[in-house]
Amino acid sequence: MAAGELGNLGGYSFRFLPQRAFPSLSARESSSRLRQWSMLGRIQAQAFGFDQTFQAYRKDDFVMVGTGAGAFPQVGIDLENTLSRSTDVKKIEATAVPCTQLSMSFFHRLYDENIVRDSGHIVKCLDFFCDPFLISDELRKVLLVEDSEKYEIFSQPDREEFLFCIFKHLCLGGALCQYEDVLNPYMETTKLIYKDLVSVRKNPQTKKIQITSSVFKVTAYDSAGMCYPSTKNHEQTFSYFIVDPIKRHVYVLYHCYGVGEMS
Repeated sequence: MAAGELGNLGGYSFRFLPQRAFPSLSARESSSRLRQWSMLGRIQAQAFGFDQTFQAYRKDDFVMVGTGAGAFPQVGIDLENTLSRSTDVKKIEATAVPCTQLSMSFFHRLYDENIVRDSGHIVKCLDFFCDPFLISDELRKVLLVEDSEKYEIFSQPDREEFLFCIFKHLCLGGALCQYEDVLNPYMETTKLIYKDLVSVRKNPQTKKIQITSSVFKVTAYDSAGMCYPSTKNHEQTFSYFIVDPIKRHVYVLYHCYGVGEMS
């Protein structure tokens, strides 16, 4: 195996790309926000190169390398001794995540429906729990409470979009999240992460910008049950593989729910 080569299964070989930075997570302002949201040190992104043409129908083989053969050992850090890094993966779930949105105007309906005021302030509501999250504003209500009045402003296909997934994860945060009173920090950070991870190009025929990335939400199981991204299932514990088939890069966005770094 060549130097820097990390794994080979089903014909794919991977190499870690430590030089690929993700300023959306590491820049000073982003770090400050992630600390406030109790995600700092728990959310991370890393890049890997691969050596063959990506074929979507072989996504399970592709993902098996990352989770089972140790191709992505830097990702999936067990912060609470809950993650078993088993090499005996029995089952892989690589669920395709739609990634079609090219504009943050996708979220303008939050203003149209008075979930966010024209000033950018998020409308408050009486506190209640939607286990395990505290709901104290209309934004978290529309994200989580299915029988709420305005839940349907985002359709089910809308909610499956990768842009929406990132936004929702940031809004819900970690175990000691200090929520924002205004929308802008969530919007800015969502946009930065999305641009960091998703590749686009101009279609030579239509001259329109199109997304070239494929996104998968990944879960792996060994003989004891779920082993990646954690042994504990939680809405805020996730691993997304974002594949750039042109550059032959895959970016892994990972978060393990818990208490983030506080200083």
